[in-house]
Parts: sequence; C-alpha cells; structure tokens
Amino acid sequence: EGAAGLREALQPSSCASLLQASSGRSFKLDYEHNCFRKDGAPFRYISGSIHYARVPRPAWRDRLLKMYMSGLSAVQVYIPWNYHETLPGVYDFTGNRDVEAFLDLTAELGLLVILRPGPYICAEWEMGGLPAWLLWKPDIILRSSDPAYLAAVDSWLHILLPKIKPRLYQHGGNIISVQVENEYGSYYACDYGYLWHLLGSFRALLGNEVLLFTTDSTRAEELRCGTLQGLYATVDFGPGSNVTEAFGAQRRVEPKGPLVNSEYYTGWLDYWGEAHASTSAAWVAQGLEDMLQLGASINMQVSPFLQLTSLPWPGADYKDQYKPVTTSYDYDAPLSEAGDPTKKLFAIRTVISKFQPLPIGPMPPATPKYAYGWVALRKYADLLDVLDVLCPSGPIQSQFPLTFEAIKQAHGFVVYHTQLPQDVPDPATLGAPPHSICDRGYVMLQKEYQGTLERDGQTTLHVTGRAGDTLDMLLENMGRISFGANTSDFKGLLGNLSLNSSPLSNWLIYPLAIDTTVQQGWPHAALPISSSGGRVGPAFYTGTFETPGIAWDTFVKFPGWSKGLLWINGFNLGRYWPHRGPQQTLFVPGSVLHANRPNNITVLELEGAPLNPLLLFLDQPLFNRTLGHSTMATQ
Repeated sequence: EGAAGLREALQPSSCASLLQASSGRSFKLDYEHNCFRKDGAPFRYISGSIHYARVPRPAWRDRLLKMYMSGLSAVQVYIPWNYHETLPGVYDFTGNRDVEAFLDLTAELGLLVILRPGPYICAEWEMGGLPAWLLWKPDIILRSSDPAYLAAVDSWLHILLPKIKPRLYQHGGNIISVQVENEYGSYYACDYGYLWHLLGSFRALLGNEVLLFTTDSTRAEELRCGTLQGLYATVDFGPGSNVTEAFGAQRRVEPKGPLVNSEYYTGWLDYWGEAHASTSAAWVAQGLEDMLQLGASINMQVSPFLQLTSLPWPGADYKDQYKPVTTSYDYDAPLSEAGDPTKKLFAIRTVISKFQPLPIGPMPPATPKYAYGWVALRKYADLLDVLDVLCPSGPIQSQFPLTFEAIKQAHGFVVYHTQLPQDVPDPATLGAPPHSICDRGYVMLQKEYQGTLERDGQTTLHVTGRAGDTLDMLLENMGRISFGANTSDFKGLLGNLSLNSSPLSNWLIYPLAIDTTVQQGWPHAALPISSSGGRVGPAFYTGTFETPGIAWDTFVKFPGWSKGLLWINGFNLGRYWPHRGPQQTLFVPGSVLHANRPNNITVLELEGAPLNPLLLFLDQPLFNRTLGHSTMATQ
C-alpha cells in the first residue's frame, strides 16, 4: 500500500493544464497541484550551479552563455560570506567579487536565479563560506543561536540582502527563490532557534513574497534537523539514487508542493592523495530523465570552473581524518574548468530537449588553449631570508605558540621561531601532540630543512644541534573544514612543540602576508638578493615567459617539484602537489596573461625543487596521476 501510495504522490502533477489569473510578476508554490507557479502559469526549472567566485570575471559571460545554450532555464548561485567580508565590517564587492554585476549578467542572458546566500554554504569552500575571523572568539558556536555568531550573521545580512531585494522576481528581477542555510540537518547542533532567527532576518530584509527554501540529504534524521515550517523543504541526491525513494523522503516532510532536487551531483569532489572522481555521462543523463519524468525541478552541480584568486579558498572535509580538497574544482563536470562543453554536457542537453525546447543556435565552442612549453625558473631566496619583506610589522613574542586565529591571521602561512635550549648531541624527538599541527609544518634547524610534520600524519622528527641553534617551523593552512566536522577548525600550532617531551618556549611568531606581497609585484620588482644554491626547504623561485602575441588559456605542470603555490602576474593560481595527486596541472586562464609583454612567474616551493627548476605549459589538463595512497600521511 505504502509503495503504491508513494507512486501516486509522485505522479506528474496535473498542474500543467491549469492556468490561474495572475496580476503582475509572481513566483509561488502551488500546494494543490504540486508545482511552482510563475506569473500564475505552471513552471518547472532545470538549473545548474555556477560559482562566480571560482570563475575569472572575464569568463563569466562565456560560462553563463554555455549554460543557457545547454537548455537550462536557471542558475543556482552561492554567495561566500568570507569572500566579501574579509575582516569584521570590511567589505569587498569589487572586481571578481562584484556579485551584483554577476547577477545583472544572468538577467541580461535570460537566466533565472536560485540564490544560496548562506550564511553557511559548504560548496567545498574554505570553512563553508563562514569567515575565519569568527574564530577570534575561540568559544563561539558556529551555525547556532550563539549570540556572538548571530550578531555577526545579522550585520552581514544587513549588508548583503538589501543588494538582493531589488533583484527578486517580484520586484522585476530574476531571483525566483532563496535558500536559507545549507544542509543544516547534517550539522550536529540541530538548533531550531537558529533557523527561526534566519527565517525572521530573511523575511525582514527580503519581504514576505519571496520563496524561501532549505536543502538537505534524503536521510530522515537530516530532514528532521534541517527543515522548518515556513521554509519549503527540498532534497539533494545523485545519479546512483532510487529517484522514487529519494523524492519519497521529500514527501515525508513536504506532503504537497513541487518535487525538487536542489543538488543533483553530476560529479564528485577530489581530495589530495585520492583518485580523481568521475561519474559516467549515461548514468547522469538517465537519473536526470527519471526526475524530469516525474515533473520535478532540478538543480545540477554542473559547473566547477576555476578555483580562483588567493590560495585560501579550497576547503576540506572531515571523514575520520582531515581531507583537504584540491585546487581544481573540475570534478568530471559537464562544463570543464576551462569552460569547455563535454560529452556529459551534450548528454544532459539531449535529455533536456525531450522535455522543453532548446535555445536556437550553436553551443559556443571550447576556449582556445596554448602550450607555451618549457619555462626555466631560478631560485630567488629561501623563505627564512625574506621574513622582513613578508612580515613587515615584525614578529609577535609569546612564551608558547599561538594559533593563526589568536594572531588574527586568516589564511596562508605563519613562521614559528625559537632556539634550542641546550645542546642535543644525540638525536632527540621533536614532536607535537596528535592533531595539533594544523595543517602542515615545514621544520628548519639553523635554516636547514629537516622534514615536514602534518595533521593526522607524521608528528615527530629526530634532530641534533647545539644550544642557541635556531629552530623554525613554517605552518601552512591547507583550508578550513567546510563539511563533516562538529568543531571549529583552528589553524597553526595548537599545542606545544616539544624536544624529548620537554616543551619549547620563547617563540617569535611571524604572520606572513605572502599573497598580498606577491600581488603587489614582489619579488620581480625587488632587487636581487644573494641566496644559497640549495634546492630543499621553503624557497621562492621566479621566471618570465612571453606569449606569441596571444593570451590563451593554458595548463601548467610541475615536473620534479614537490609541493607549493604558483602565481602568474601576481595572480594566485593555487596549490600544486604532484606526488600526492590526483591533480597534476593548474589551470591558467588567459585573462591573467599579458599578450605583449613578459609574464612574471613566482613559485613558493615548500619541500624541494628539482635540480633544474622548469615548468611545462600544456594545452590540456592532467588528472589522475596519483603516486601515493589515499592517506594524508603518504609522502
């Protein structure tokens, strides 16, 4: 009886035959006929996600046009809070962060928008979009009714939502619905007071007309904690799911109204040290067709695109251990990172064409790529020799190590410096408590690289030395957890570093502003400095290359390099880590290159450069070349 009743509840609605008189623009739920109504007419959307923060602004139009030509009627857009409120009360809506310009472009191209302004968005983005400065109050409870958290959320929503309100569909814009929070049911807090508070804030700032909704997995427990009366409950699931069962889960919390899959996964994410994810086009297309047959509205996680500007943004998951996400967001997606249509995109387009007419005209072509070939770099300086440039305000003195948050450093790197308190003639154990190195520590004794300690991996090294020898640890933030953990993800040295179990003290702590310094033209604009010829340990390498008069997209490979970061013309292109993999190349959008003058390359290599430091520019990406195993400890 149950299965038959469920099938009946999932029958394509009779909505299509009913037109209601409507005055003016409206986008509403029709509970009686299980559908949306746009201006009174039955409506179903087929949407795809796009992350404006991950796509270089010059490519916004190209990516949106390709999505429109695929037959999509809408795009789903995340707004990462930490991308815009970089420090408390300091906002940035310029350049690539100009979300209003992006939304205006979607409207110009005839796409509707489903908006996901958070405050938490997940999105495999650093800390799920929450700003790291929230952790300056160490006991804050994120995503809860904690007054300190709610005060920060409210002040942000008072800046953001007034920009959104005039763009709502009811007010002549193209935003048809707005998601509140994101997969909140998967978070341990299950705090209905928090959801009520958000509902009140969204209503106060956006009005009573706008359609507000939630998204959760199909698990009963998650739907219990993630849904709230007054917010329309939608679900998310991928191509492997039984569509009838999955929508049956939605029906248990929303007996009436349109069926909605808000995140249909067309690919899955990549972690460093694990195989490149892929999902077959036929499988994705079949699942899409099954849902469209039921009259459902669907948003596909289709557009990965570039992980752009500033190293901090990739997040991490926590699944029994810390699992940082790769720089590239191209998880076998229908539109590649470079914006190229794939077989999967055309398979999706074919399915869509069975249910609604496609736009007239050809799909815009793949962007042109160029293999600029080999480029030689030279060592500029060891990182420890340029601390005066990277930390102009000088170090902070502290008896014991302080976290990134305690010194108000959100991202990147911090150097912890001390001296050996006594002679160590026999190898002594340098170590930290479990899980206290967040996330990787590069150890130097007398400026000589000793090795790397890492979270959930190797946490001890053996050292010898003399009293007064300098000990430095360069600490790297690999991205704050965006999903899966129930605790705040503090960075840096969270515990004491000990020598044979005796804690080291009297630290000088240097918060480094590497990204800002490189963006401002260093080291290319600086005078050369004498540097050791050694190839191991953290050091900067520089070089230049010229294009043959064209600035086309390209991909860079790192033969023989260990792990580090790449900037071209001051633009941060992310992390490379070829022996951990699976990602082997970094995408370089043509928009960051100069066609008619030299392009400046800066590399921060953290462990060891090849004897002959070369980069190779290719016209296609390389994934799935993992040499290590799927554990963070693999070297």
